[in-house]
Amino acid sequence: MLVEGLSERLEGRSRPGHFRGVTTVVLKLLEIVQPRLAFFGRKDAQQVRIIRQMVGDLNVDSEIVVCPIVRESDGLALSSRNRYLNEGDRRAATALYRSLESVRREIDAGERDAARLLAGLRRVIDSEPRVSLDYAEIVDADTLEPVVSLRNVCYVLLAARVGGTRLIDNALIEPAGDSLVVTI
Repeated sequence: MLVEGLSERLEGRSRPGHFRGVTTVVLKLLEIVQPRLAFFGRKDAQQVRIIRQMVGDLNVDSEIVVCPIVRESDGLALSSRNRYLNEGDRRAATALYRSLESVRREIDAGERDAARLLAGLRRVIDSEPRVSLDYAEIVDADTLEPVVSLRNVCYVLLAARVGGTRLIDNALIEPAGDSLVVTI
């Protein structure tokens, strides 16, 4: 199953065919188990959005519940891939979290321009020589299209190589009255 429009960007560009496999496996599981609720982690925000679209398009009778990102004490998002990081790469990998924290600080200070926020994120990533950024984008949470200015619910999505290991992370940005709430 291919969810067109959401599958080709970001992770889909870096991992062609990945989401076709994910949606096929998830659809089969949902059809076999028929759960009322199915839980997925927000760390894989694009994947969750694609699964939600698939469930809606196919009228699957399961509600997709998005769970918060679980993090280590230093901020690194839990991932099975973390086991591939050597000690130096493990320390360097915290740059992903630190870059998202820099975005949060800038938003808290009033910045709403996506390009400026991404420039700050890239400065943090670029300061860590063991980390190579694959992509960093601020996208609308529904369409996954890039945004110019933060107004609606959106994500800061990023992927990077730390040594030989590819990691992803994100922050959720939501309007709350006259301010924005950033959840990392």
